Parts: sequence; structure tokens; C-alpha cells
Amino acid sequence: MPTNPFFQSKGFQRLLVMAFIVLVLFAMRSVINIILITFIITYLMDRLESNITRFASRWFRLNRKLVVIVLYALVVIGLGIGLYRYFPKIVMQISQLLKLVNEFYKHPPQESEWFGYLFNALKDVEISKYVEQGVEVLYKYVTNIGKLSFSIVISLILSLFFLLEKERIIAFTSKFKRSKVSAIYSELAYFASRFVRSFGKVIEAQFLIAAVNCVLSVIALWIMGFPQLLGLGLMIFLLGLIPVAGVIISLIPLCTIAYSLGGITLVLSVVVMIVVIHAIESYILNPNLMSSKTNLPVFYTFIVLVLSEHFLGVWGLIIGIPIFMFLLDVLGVTEDGTKQG
Repeated sequence: MPTNPFFQSKGFQRLLVMAFIVLVLFAMRSVINIILITFIITYLMDRLESNITRFASRWFRLNRKLVVIVLYALVVIGLGIGLYRYFPKIVMQISQLLKLVNEFYKHPPQESEWFGYLFNALKDVEISKYVEQGVEVLYKYVTNIGKLSFSIVISLILSLFFLLEKERIIAFTSKFKRSKVSAIYSELAYFASRFVRSFGKVIEAQFLIAAVNCVLSVIALWIMGFPQLLGLGLMIFLLGLIPVAGVIISLIPLCTIAYSLGGITLVLSVVVMIVVIHAIESYILNPNLMSSKTNLPVFYTFIVLVLSEHFLGVWGLIIGIPIFMFLLDVLGVTEDGTKQG
């Protein structure tokens, strides 16, 4: 009995495997935070270990496992010091920033007619509502230290064991290539390699860009005399993980605080700072950290962010673009039309 060639094609098999992966992830949605954090930590730490080992190999040979243990020890020590010394200050500063922003929107200044018009326009589009919701989400994530700490600790342990036994895990997993599920294994291996190549690299670039933006912004805000720099720094870093939109979202609370502290002059200073830092990101960081093939038009970026936030929540703002780049990679879009194997 003849069968439809479509159902026997490689593309259809690949589609079935991808649907299976989506169903498995949906079934594991209760622990999706741990899965995502584990992957991000594992990828970033593996890249850091590889760069350190490769750099040191010019003069002497380093034991890979020793480098991994030292890196994780430094991370644990840093987290411990941060939680003990700075976390209470960050929570207090974020609370103060929330009060300052809420007070500003409840009692807006009326010294300037054009500013009153602008503020009423912002109220009409309910931007203050979105800003308040965004800051509240940030506040909940920071203050819900118990759940967040548990996810981070489990993710650190899982990623540590993975990197320490990386060779054994790869060798054991490769045995499935000669098993009765070899067809499924080959497709999973294909998706895994594409996922690491596209999703991982975009996430790495987002973290590096967010870190640079955070450092430059905090230095500039310190020079301008802003208070609560720890809370502002955390906000800028987390919003910096959101491509393009994060800059715009962070601009609103920063301008609000600037107007409360120093009027329109300080607001203009903040706008100039954001423009300069965004220019550094667009013309220096992005071209060096991301290839031109991963730079999406702004329209596509916002569409992906809106849809990913709708389906994935807050996580969607961070991983929406990497997931989209992964799908483009699978479809061959990022290969300039080159056929994928």
C-alpha cells in the first residue's frame, strides 16, 4: 500500500520530534525555572572555563575540572557575600524607588504646562501602569528569596555535576546512537547542537551586553548624584537582558526619578546617557558579540517580545529572542539560504 512521501520525509520526522520536545517541556512547566537557569548557568560557565583554559594554555596546562571547581567556588562565595551584605540594601533601595515612582505618579509636578500635557498623554496610554507592573514583578522576584534561592542552588548543583562529568555524559549519551531509538537520538542531537549554537550564543551576548550597560549606567548615575545605586543597578541589569525594549522600559523610571531629583535638566542628562550607552551597544557591543545574522529588525524584535511575554510570562522577555533565533537556525534562515543538514 503506497504511503505519502511527506510522512516519510526527514522534515516530517523532525517536526514530530520537535512537537514531542514541546510536549515534554509543557509537562515539566512546574520546574521550567530550574531547567532554564541550569542551561544558562551551564552554558555560561562552560564558555568561561573554555576561554580561561584556552588562554592559560599559552603558558601552561590547566586541569579543566579544577578550573570548573574554582569558578563555582567563586560564584558561591560571591553569592554568599552578596546575600549577606548587599541583599538587604537592595531590597530597601527597591522599596524606596517604588515609593518614589508611585508618589510621582500620584502627585505629578505641575510647574510646566508641556510636562503636564506629556504626563496626561502617558496616563492615557497607561504607561505608568505597565511600569508599575514591571517594577512590582522585579520586586517580587527579588523579595521572594526562598523560591529563587532554591532554584539557583539546584541549578548550580546540576550544572556543576554536568561540567565535571561532561566527557562521561557525552560518551554515555552517544550510546543511544546505536540503540533502537537511534532515529530519535539523531534528531534530538541535531536540535541540541542547533540550540546550543543559536540560543546559547544569543543568551551569552545578552548577559555580556546587560553587564556592560549596567556598569556604564551606574557610573553615569553616580556622577549625576543618583541615590539607591544598588537597586537601580539591579533594575538596569535585569531590564538590559531584554533586547531593545529593556532600554526603553528602563528609561521611564529613570526619567521619573531624575525629574524628582533635579528637574528637566537631570532628565535630559539621563536621556543623553541612555542614547550614548545604546549607541555603544548598537555600534560596538552588538557587532562584536553577535554576528550580523542574529540582528533582528526592531519591528520583529518587539513582535517576538510581545508574543513570548504573552505565552511565557516574564521569562519570555529574556528568552524570547534566543528561542526565535533557534527557530530561524533550524529553518536555515540564519544561514543566508544555505540548506541545513
